[in-house]
Amino acid sequence: MSSPRDVVGQRSETVRRANLSAIVRELHVHGPLSRSELVVRTGLTRSAIRGLIGELVTANLVEERRSLPVGTPGRPSPVVRARADQSVALALEANVDSLAMALVGLGGTVHRLERVDRPRAHETVDEVVADLVDLARPILPSLDADALVGVGVAVAGVVRRSDGVVRHAPNLGWRDVPLADRLAAALNLDAPVMVANEADLGGLAEHRRGAAVGFDHVIYVMGEVGVGGNIIVDGRPLVGAAGYGGEVGHMPVNPAGAACRCGSSGCWETEIGERALLVRAERDPDGGRAAVTELIEAAHRGEEQALAALEHVATWLGTGLAVLLNVLNPQVVVLGGVFERIHPLVGSTIEEATARRALRPSAELVRIVPGALGADAPILGAAELAFEDLLTDPAARLRPRAPALASA
Repeated sequence: MSSPRDVVGQRSETVRRANLSAIVRELHVHGPLSRSELVVRTGLTRSAIRGLIGELVTANLVEERRSLPVGTPGRPSPVVRARADQSVALALEANVDSLAMALVGLGGTVHRLERVDRPRAHETVDEVVADLVDLARPILPSLDADALVGVGVAVAGVVRRSDGVVRHAPNLGWRDVPLADRLAAALNLDAPVMVANEADLGGLAEHRRGAAVGFDHVIYVMGEVGVGGNIIVDGRPLVGAAGYGGEVGHMPVNPAGAACRCGSSGCWETEIGERALLVRAERDPDGGRAAVTELIEAAHRGEEQALAALEHVATWLGTGLAVLLNVLNPQVVVLGGVFERIHPLVGSTIEEATARRALRPSAELVRIVPGALGADAPILGAAELAFEDLLTDPAARLRPRAPALASA
């Protein structure tokens, strides 16, 4: 049985860890901040901030620099910034049309980012794992084991967050693939490998660093070969019991709709996905990113068939968004992937279709905007996923402190 003194000690350590987390998270998300700004943002005292920053500096998680004089009385407060060179995340992305790799430092500094297109027939798990490792191989020898905090992976499929198993990826043809374990073995790095759905991670990146910064109630809808989404409520992602939440692309919207690769029919994806867009425009439905780019360019030139296809997708996009607005009442809807690219052409149609079907109070409140991070949103979100353990408990990275000598 623990004594009251033991309980106080545990509570004190819990508070210390929470305070360290608050500081590191602020610096990671918001960039360099003065001690004075950290006092305001965290609610901690100046003396507490000073002591905690000292611990973080010793652990190479942050650094302090003198700020430039601004002509006001008093000594300028030192500026604290995350050490982007001392804590890094390896991010990987497995999409239907492309693979990507990024090395991202604490604070969001992108040290390196590479994306390669690949043929759609090249989809087996063995091939994708090998290709991702090949993409990362040039940087692996230079990775400091102490600096690497984790590996985050974005994949176009339904992922069980607890163990990184891809339960169903219809557009990749995968079922029950232990992707986290497969990549951990292939990479052979002393760091955890975490896997999540690409749209979930795209929404996470847009919330932290893109078009949804500052909003606590967000819907992110991303369209590529498939359609996925991310829902943020009260500033937190709504992932569901096992991590399967946010699969808005398979929300049934058309009882008379086409068959979907998920096994159902009339899914939102069958009306607004890349394949539906290309078929409507009488393009090759398997033409991929190049065909979509050509279609959008044709629409900009005024081609009627291309414009009609975009209008059709925009109308169905608004129809589905109205359902989500009525249920979730977001402040902002962020459109990613191909929807971000077509927004300049059909943004008004999307808004009109949404307003026509959504409850007026929700429709009047929401803003529908294109994403700010483009095609890189999912891989930047994968880096954020890899950083999450560090942000939650940076104390785990601190060196154990020597016990105090007992007094004689």
